[in-house]
Amino acid sequence: MGKVARMLIATPFRTVQSWWKKTFSAPTTDEITTLYKAWRNRFLWQRLRLWLWLALICLFSFTLRDIYSLFFPIAELQQLPEVLTTQRLVINIAMLLSILICLALHKTKLGRRHPDLLFLGSSWSISLASQLFATLRGFALPDTIGWSLLFLSQAVLMPVSWILHLLTQVSVLVYYFGVNTALGLKTPIPEHPEIYNITFILYIFWFCTICDMGVYLYDRLQRSEFYARQELESAYQKLKVAEAKYRSIFENAVEGIFQSTPNGRYITANPALARIYGYSLPEEVTANFTDIEQFYVDPNRRAEFVRLMEKYGSVSEFESQIYRQDGSIVWISEKAYVVRDEQGKLLYYEGLIEDITQRKQTEEELRVFFHAVSHDLRNPVLGTLMVLKNLLNQGLGTGDWGLGTGNQGQGGLGTGDWGLGTGNQGQGRQEGTIEEVSSQSPIPNPHYPLSPEGAPPSPIPVSRSILERMIQSSDRQLNLINSLMETHVSEVQGVVLQHQSVQLLAVVKAAIADLEPLLAQNQAKLTNLVSADLPLVNADPTQLWRVFSNLIVNALKHNPPGLLLTINATCKDDMIYCTVSDNGVGISKQQSDRLFDLYFRGASIGNSVGLGLGLYLCKQIIHAHGGEIGVNSALNAGATFWFTLPIS
Repeated sequence: MGKVARMLIATPFRTVQSWWKKTFSAPTTDEITTLYKAWRNRFLWQRLRLWLWLALICLFSFTLRDIYSLFFPIAELQQLPEVLTTQRLVINIAMLLSILICLALHKTKLGRRHPDLLFLGSSWSISLASQLFATLRGFALPDTIGWSLLFLSQAVLMPVSWILHLLTQVSVLVYYFGVNTALGLKTPIPEHPEIYNITFILYIFWFCTICDMGVYLYDRLQRSEFYARQELESAYQKLKVAEAKYRSIFENAVEGIFQSTPNGRYITANPALARIYGYSLPEEVTANFTDIEQFYVDPNRRAEFVRLMEKYGSVSEFESQIYRQDGSIVWISEKAYVVRDEQGKLLYYEGLIEDITQRKQTEEELRVFFHAVSHDLRNPVLGTLMVLKNLLNQGLGTGDWGLGTGNQGQGGLGTGDWGLGTGNQGQGRQEGTIEEVSSQSPIPNPHYPLSPEGAPPSPIPVSRSILERMIQSSDRQLNLINSLMETHVSEVQGVVLQHQSVQLLAVVKAAIADLEPLLAQNQAKLTNLVSADLPLVNADPTQLWRVFSNLIVNALKHNPPGLLLTINATCKDDMIYCTVSDNGVGISKQQSDRLFDLYFRGASIGNSVGLGLGLYLCKQIIHAHGGEIGVNSALNAGATFWFTLPIS
C-alpha cells in the first residue's frame, strides 16, 4: 500500500510539475538564441532608462507634496500616523537619491552589459528602502500604493524577463512578511495593527500574478515575433543570395535566355541573347522585337514553333536561320516550354537560344570532306579493285601471271609502285563502270622505261595468290571507307529507315547465307533458333540485315576459330528480344561499358584494321527503330549481344 500511495501522490505532482515547467519555466538555451538574448538585454536597457526617469518624476512629485504639506498641511496626510508624517519626506529623498545613482550607472558599461542587475537594484532601492527605514523605526510598513505603482510600471514599460519581475516582488513580500514576523513588528495603523490581512494578501497576490502573467505572455510573443523576423530575414537573405546567383547565371550564360509572348514579343532577354541578335543591350531586344516572325529567314518557322508549343508544350533543338541587326544570317537552336497559370491559361514561352552557326559551318565542312573522301578515296580504290578482279577473271590458268603486254595489256605491275595503266587499249573506270579508254600512246611507267624502239617492257610474273591478297586488301579498304561514310551520314542526318512489315527469320537467313564463306573460313558453327511464328516487326529489312551481319562478323573477328554461334528471338510484351550468343573469350566489364561508343575497338581485336564503327552503327540503327541494344558478358564466359524491336 505504501508504494501505491506514493504513486498516487507522485502522479498528480509530476503532472503539475510538468505543466509548471512547460508554462512558466525560463526559456531554455535551445529556445533562446544568443541573438535574442542580446536583443532582449538591449530592449531592457532602453526601457529601463525610460522607467528610471518616470520613477524619478513620480517620486519628485510626491516629494513636492510632502514639502508643500510642511508649510500648508494637507488634511488627508494629517490622518496618517505621526511617525509616517515626520519621516515621509526623508524616505522620498532617499529613494530619489537611489534613482539618481541608478541613472548614473545606466550610462556605464556595467549598466549596458547587465541591465538585469540594474533592474533589480533600482527596484529594491525603491521597494526595500522604505521597508528598511520602517524596520529601523520599529514598525511594519504595508506600502500598498508604492508597491502597486512599482510593479505595474515595471510590467507596462519593461515587459520582458518575467523572472526578474517575480524576483523583485517575492523579495519585497518575503522581507515584509518574514522579517516583520520574525521581529514581531506591527503596522502603525491603530485600526489594523496586524501584518496579516486576508484582503491585503489577496490583493497583492493577484496584482503580482496579473503583472507577471502579462510580462510572461508579452515576452513569449516578443520571442516568437523575433524568431519570425529572424527567419524572415534569413529567408530574405537566402532569397537575395539565390536571386544574385541566378541573376549571375542569367547575365553570364552563354546561351540566350528569353521569355516571349505567343504573339511574338520578347518579355525578357539576357545579354547573350542580345549578342546573338547583334545588339549590345538586352533592353534593345525587348524594345525592338515586337514581332519575332520578321527575324526568321523563313517566316513560316515562327508559326511552326507556335504549333509545336501548342501541341507538345515544349520544343527542343528547333533549328532556324535568323537575321541579325546588321542583316547577316546566323543559325540558332531553340529549346523552350510553355508557362501557364494555375488555371492552365498560357502566360508566355520560356527557353534558351543557342547560336549554332559555327556547328552548321563545321557540318558543311564535314560534308565537303566526306564528299572528298567518297570521290578521292573510294572511287580509286573501287577502280583498282575492279581492275584486279578483271585481271583475275581473265587469267583462269595456273602458274605465274604476266601483267602487262605490248600494245594491249592490263598495266605494268612492279615492285614499289604499281602502274595500273593501259597500252594502246586498257582498262579504266569512271563512276563505278568499266569503260574502254583509247590512247594514242602508251603511259610510261617510271620504274620500267620504254626501250629505245618505244616498246613496253616485258611482262612481270605475279602469282595468283598475290593477286587474291591484293583484292582482299582493296576490299578491306573499301569496307572501311564505306563504314566511315555511313557513320557520318547517320550522325548528321540520322539513320534513314524504309519501314515495312518484316519477318525476322527471313532477315536472319539472308545474313547467314551471305556470311557462309566467312563462317567456313573461321571454322565456326552457327545455330539459328529464330522461329517462323514470331510476329512481324515494323522495320527496315536492309538495316536489320546489317545489324545481324555486324554482330556475327564482330564475334568471328574477336574470337579464335571453331566458334559456336547461336541466334535466337523471343517475344517480350510488345517487343521482340533478339540475341546473338557465342562461346568465345568474353568481354570485360570495362570494355562492355564502352563497346557501342564511336571508334571504340576492343582489346582482343588483334591486328584488325577496323575503325570501331560496326557496333556503333548497330546502336544507331536499333535506336532509330525504337529499340535498345546491349551486351551481357564476362571474361572467358562468352558474350551475348541483345537488342529489342517493336512488334508491328
